[in-house]
Amino acid sequence: MEINFTPLLPAAEVALAALTVLLLDLFLKEEEKGLLAWISVLGLAIASAMTFLLWGSQEGAFQDTYLLDSFSLFFSQLFIGVAVITVLSSVHYLRETGIRQGEYYALILFSTFGMILMASANDLVVFFLGLETMSIAVYVLTGMWRERSAASEAAMKYFIIGAFATGFLLYGVALIYGAAGSTHFDRVAAFLARPAQQWPLFFYAGIFLLLVGLAFKVAAVPFHFWVPDVYEGAPTPIAGFMAVGVKAAAFAGWARIFLTQLAPVQSEWADPLWVLAVLTMTLGNLLAIVQTSVKRMLAYSSIAHAGYLLIGVVAGNEAGGQALLFYLLTYAPMTLGAFGVVMALKKGDQDHEGYGDYAGLGWKRPFLGMAMALFMLSLAGFPPLAGFAGKFYLFRSAVVEGYTSLAVLGALNSLLSVIYYLRVIVMMYMEEGGVEGKSLADAPLLYTAIAISVIGTIYLGLLPATALDLSRQSFLSLR
Repeated sequence: MEINFTPLLPAAEVALAALTVLLLDLFLKEEEKGLLAWISVLGLAIASAMTFLLWGSQEGAFQDTYLLDSFSLFFSQLFIGVAVITVLSSVHYLRETGIRQGEYYALILFSTFGMILMASANDLVVFFLGLETMSIAVYVLTGMWRERSAASEAAMKYFIIGAFATGFLLYGVALIYGAAGSTHFDRVAAFLARPAQQWPLFFYAGIFLLLVGLAFKVAAVPFHFWVPDVYEGAPTPIAGFMAVGVKAAAFAGWARIFLTQLAPVQSEWADPLWVLAVLTMTLGNLLAIVQTSVKRMLAYSSIAHAGYLLIGVVAGNEAGGQALLFYLLTYAPMTLGAFGVVMALKKGDQDHEGYGDYAGLGWKRPFLGMAMALFMLSLAGFPPLAGFAGKFYLFRSAVVEGYTSLAVLGALNSLLSVIYYLRVIVMMYMEEGGVEGKSLADAPLLYTAIAISVIGTIYLGLLPATALDLSRQSFLSLR
């Protein structure tokens, strides 16, 4: 059997870059290991170029269990962009903390490789392999700062809870296989073409367990309890990486599985997800309000945003799918940028994550203050920034598909989030004290990552048409 390797090119290039970093790490002296960051960025840039060259292709590999389509290429580009910003943000952070650079960059690349597998999978087993590749790498990254007990504790919590989530998901896959006789998405779809009376009861249990496993990964309520402790204990660049990359990978799976192959049973899972979306938005926002640490606030904020994203899944069809992909695109720069500013306040072993540490930052470091203000306003949904555009199309998709009450609750939750986002801005411009934060000369690559995030946040808010069209094309390629 001849294998078509073309669909594997972007993922293979990321994996090759990871192996190159691991190999070179053995031979480079300690003072030369800063080169590994640039090798990682170069490998990601080549993979990114491949996604552009392959755009519009529709091919499969390994009997179509792995697909190359606009959907997988869209997410591959998103994951690669997230990884590049994470690598740039990490350079100075690793020097301060003493985290081993070779393993760190290689694990980011292996995790990105797993994410691409998840977005390209056309089989539940391939999806599971991608999920575990991503998860295992992120478990280790969470505990990479070995001298810090909180990092080890966070890694252990994440690993144990992640193992439970994996168990739920894998059992769900087994039940679906038992009912449909295959884990291949196309064959599962063929099974669903039969009359509903022929579907065994345990098939519905399989769908439920699959939902639970994915809900753990996106930190939807009530499967959210690991998030604040894990984000707080993890190295800050990895907290941002998890908040965006891991969440986007899980929603890529959600879109490919539930909005296409399992769309015929939408009546069975739409209502539970409606409740899940409302609970996730509301509880995430309420708990974010009472936090005293900006990093923990961003952790609960990521839970709330998972609730917003679930609106797109509930809405389904073309409107919901387009809105889901576009919101993930807008969510990435504003969240990564916010975590970047948190990193800019770190001094040695002191993280400086309390609200009081941000007092006067807007006057002491004008660029950092301006950037954080933009990210906070965008996350809250203020126009004309990316967050507003993303929420507008999400809520619009819900109204179009008849879920008006869900859209209203989403808008009310967005208003609720203004309380804690504006608190950061008030501290930066209306209070005195706090820490000074790093200058451009101290951490030029971190400033570069924040600047890229600022540009993305403004561009996607002011000129969303191109990104919306790409999101629509990408989702329709699933059909």
